[in-house]
Amino acid sequence: MLRNSATRFFQIALKPTQTKASVTTALAANSSVSHHLNPTLSCNTQHLQQLRQLSTQRKQKRFPNPKIRTHVVSFIDGDYNDYEDGVEVEQAFSSDDWDVVPKEEELNEDALLQKQMEEKALRMKQEEDAKRKRWIENAKPPVRVPEIDDRGRSYGRGGRKTSTARVWIQPGEGNITVNRREFLDYFPRESDRELILSPFIATNTCGKFDVTVAVEGGGVTGKAGAIRHGIARALEKYNPDYRPPMKRLGFMTRDARMVERKKIGLKKARRAPQWVRR
Repeated sequence: MLRNSATRFFQIALKPTQTKASVTTALAANSSVSHHLNPTLSCNTQHLQQLRQLSTQRKQKRFPNPKIRTHVVSFIDGDYNDYEDGVEVEQAFSSDDWDVVPKEEELNEDALLQKQMEEKALRMKQEEDAKRKRWIENAKPPVRVPEIDDRGRSYGRGGRKTSTARVWIQPGEGNITVNRREFLDYFPRESDRELILSPFIATNTCGKFDVTVAVEGGGVTGKAGAIRHGIARALEKYNPDYRPPMKRLGFMTRDARMVERKKIGLKKARRAPQWVRR
């Protein structure tokens, strides 16, 4: 029992390079240990302290401090004398394997690539600025000026369905002539007359202009709508300030509604023939 305890004690205290033979030599050299290691006194305070220190050292080696940065390697404190005789450091680390510093050509290529990227970015920025400036200019309302001929007339061309009207207006007493006929004779219905006079009502110019109209194509309703459109455009040419109220009421917009064409197999554009069972 005494020898087993002493052997275990010295095995713990030995370094990793020592062997079991060195344990026996140590026991023979330190025979005094066998006298002190009495089974009845195995819990000696001094021995317990030594065992605790040894266990603490082993734990520190197995579980190092996580706060210490053990992955950092210092090349300055390294041992460079482990090469064989006659082998120089330059031969061990040849320039072919360790190309740390880039060549001059590569540097020039990188600088050239960087310069090209900068020029491309600058060009794209200039194009974007020019496009934005053009958008701002196009968003501005056009400058409208009066367009009056030598006779003091303004011209406007209107359209509705298949009708086309050419309208001339000039300051006068409010006389309206349509295809060299009187206005009341050419449009007997009140709805057509109100439709034609609506631009003058919107601009508060009733009875201030004489109107001459040449209209062709379509029916009576189409001709009335074409004349209204032509009068609105002529008033805008005479005085651009008349445009906003007519624009709000839709008099400046060409009405694109047309009669839908007939389809093959149908009576009209949408009307299908009556379905018969037999």
